[in-house]
Parts: sequence; C-alpha cells; structure tokens
Amino acid sequence: MRSRRRIASLFVVIALIGAACGGDGAEDQAEGDSPESNEPVTIEWWHIQNNDPGKSIWQDAADAYMEENPNVTVEITVLENEAFKAKITTAMQAGEPPDLFQSWGGGGLLEQVNAGLVTDITDEADPWIDELNPGAVSMYQVEERQYGIPFDLGIVGFWYNKDLFAKAGIDAPPATWDELLADVDTLKGEGITPIALGEGDKWPGMFWYAYLSLRTCGADVMQQAASDPSAFENACFVQAGEELQRLIEMEPYQDGFLAAPWEGATGEAALIANGKAAMDLMGQWAPGTQQANAENGKGLGDALGWFPFPAVEGTAGDPTDAFGGANGFAVGRDAPLSQTVDFLHYLVGDEVATEFGSSGTGILPVKIGTEDSVTDANLTSLLEGRAQATYVQLYLDQAFPPAVGLELNDIIQTLYAGEATPEEIAQAIADAAAAG
Repeated sequence: MRSRRRIASLFVVIALIGAACGGDGAEDQAEGDSPESNEPVTIEWWHIQNNDPGKSIWQDAADAYMEENPNVTVEITVLENEAFKAKITTAMQAGEPPDLFQSWGGGGLLEQVNAGLVTDITDEADPWIDELNPGAVSMYQVEERQYGIPFDLGIVGFWYNKDLFAKAGIDAPPATWDELLADVDTLKGEGITPIALGEGDKWPGMFWYAYLSLRTCGADVMQQAASDPSAFENACFVQAGEELQRLIEMEPYQDGFLAAPWEGATGEAALIANGKAAMDLMGQWAPGTQQANAENGKGLGDALGWFPFPAVEGTAGDPTDAFGGANGFAVGRDAPLSQTVDFLHYLVGDEVATEFGSSGTGILPVKIGTEDSVTDANLTSLLEGRAQATYVQLYLDQAFPPAVGLELNDIIQTLYAGEATPEEIAQAIADAAAAG
C-alpha cells in the first residue's frame, strides 16, 4: 500500500497562500544535455490550452524559445482536457511519458514518481524556483523534491450572468448557502435555468460536493482524510451530501445535464456564454472556455461576474477556505533534462506570465511580481479570494491517485442521478480511498 504520509503531503496543498504574492533519468542524459550545448535536442510537449488565446500564447512561446535556442526543437501536442487524460494514461502504462506534460500535482504526480516515470528537477530548478509562488510550487513536490513546475494557481468559484440575476430581481450574489438556494428558487420562478452543469464529464459535479465538504467539515477534517480515509465517514461528509441533495431536488440544472460535457456546443461553458443559464461553479479557466464556446465569439462580456462559494452557516468550515489547484508541467523520465528545465523557466518567466495574465484567459500566473498583469475585474476578484484563503483544498480527483480520483467522481455522480444517498456516497468514498 502506498505511503499515507506521502499522500498527506500532497492532499493538503496550500497553507497561508496569501503570504506570498532525482530522478535516475538525470544520470542518463546525452553528453550535450545543457542549455548552452549546440547538440540537437527535441522536447516533446503535451499541453491542454486548446483554445485561443492560450493556445497561441504557448505556440508563440515555443517559437521564441526555439529562435533563441536553434538546436532545440519543441514538438507540441495540443489536447482537450479529457482527451489528454486518456492519452497520458496510455503513455504512462506503456512507460513512454512525453518530455513535458500537463500536471495538476497531487496523487497523479505521486503515482508517476513512485513508478519512476518522471524526473526529479530539484537541483536544475533551484537557481530560480524562488521566483514562483511557494504554495503553487509545493503542489509539485513529493517528499520535498521537485518533479514539476506550476504556471497557474487559482480557486473555484461561481461565474454568473449579471443580467439574468437582475431580471430575476436578485441585486447581489448570495453570501450563504441558504441564500444561494433561495436565489435558485427565484431564478426558476422567472423561467431561468439557475445552474449549468456538465456532469457528463463528472468532475464538474465533484466540485460541488468537495466545496460543501470543505465548508461543513473544515480544514482539519479534510487534512485528516488525507492520512485516514475513515475520516470520510465523519457526519460532516454526510451533511455535505445532504446539502447537495437539497439543491439537486430543486432541479436547478439544464435538461440533459447528466450527459452534458464541460465544453462544446451543448456543454456547461456554452450555456453560460450564450445566456442560457445563470451560473456555474468552475475554476479560473472558465472565461476563456466560455468565450471559445460562445455563439458570438465573445461570451457575456461585462455581464459576467464572479463570487466565492458561500458560507454554510453553523458548520466548522472557514468561509474563506477555498477549493482549487494549479496547472503546471511535469518532466518525463527520458527528457533532455537541462534543456527541458531551461524551457520551463522561460515558460513561467516574466514575459510569458505577463502575457497570460493580461489575456483574460483565466490563467493566473505564479511568477512573483506579475500578478498586476491581471486586469480583468472578475479575475482580480478571484485573486483577492486566493489571497484571503488560509487553506486551499486540492481538487479531490487530483489529490488521490488517478484511479481513485476517477472512482470518487463516479461515486459522486450517483447522488446527482438519484442512485445513492448521502450516507452511501460518504461510505463509498471512504472505501475507495482506503482501497487506493
């Protein structure tokens, strides 16, 4: 069984985040493996920024790096999120990881470390890693060794249509869970779909249960669950399921939500972008995806707003605690190490970080000093929420190894489908975490 201590170090990913705004493969590198070498080198890079402007920003960054380093060729594979997960799983099972690939840290990275599929880059990144937000950096550590580098750090919150709220006579976002449920009822009374949900992808629905668990249980219990899966039997996890069930029974979602994806013409992002639902619960990447799936090519514009997950009154959770995580890249075991880490340093440096921050894509750079590049009002509000949070819980499906994370998403979906009770899903999650 895997080390619970090591899982615990990844499950609780950020503390006091507002305070700061070896792989064996290294021995097997070619003789020319240094940034200054003129030996030809190819870096195979897989990323998931499949919409512009993010897709073009990454391409431009690779082109600029190759121009400055003509001996380096960066071969890019761009994948949609779910397609990436399937492809990277196949590559890992074959023992053939790409040189540089999307990673959320957590249990997935731990499993890759244990399997010897990624490279320890601690020494190579040491000269510059202090330039990055330490909370984000910690997500890519296993036993205090660095196996990846973050480029983005954000939290999940509500994206909402101000015009639809105004149409329903709602003059301010809800501050408590009961207020949110009352707003759902008001929106339905005006013939407005209150919530868009792409539960066909399963992880969007997990966000709701995880956030409610954080609110009802608090940080201490969430930390305990990392090393002791029986903590999921705590009554607070049942309460989280009961609160979510209250919402589900109000039928707040669009028709067909159980089969709907996150993105695409019939997906959650498109419903918000096209004014067909009032709100959704999603991460910082939402505006960019909404724009890419909007019929007008722009999305809601000034009508789009953001607010944090509301407090659940009478429970242990701190209302400033947040649920979220980072985007970053891990380095495959056979990568040309020095060149790949040097390329990573360029990708998270001032120039690229500032371009992403000012792009409005929802990428919130982790390079210290580039935070001011984010000027979008909603993303600025999100950054304020990030700064206020003294605890941020990593996405549950990323906190555990991939197989366990997928099972958690499957279990939580049964509550949406009316196939299980809150008590049953809490016990099923405890069993899955213990077995994993």
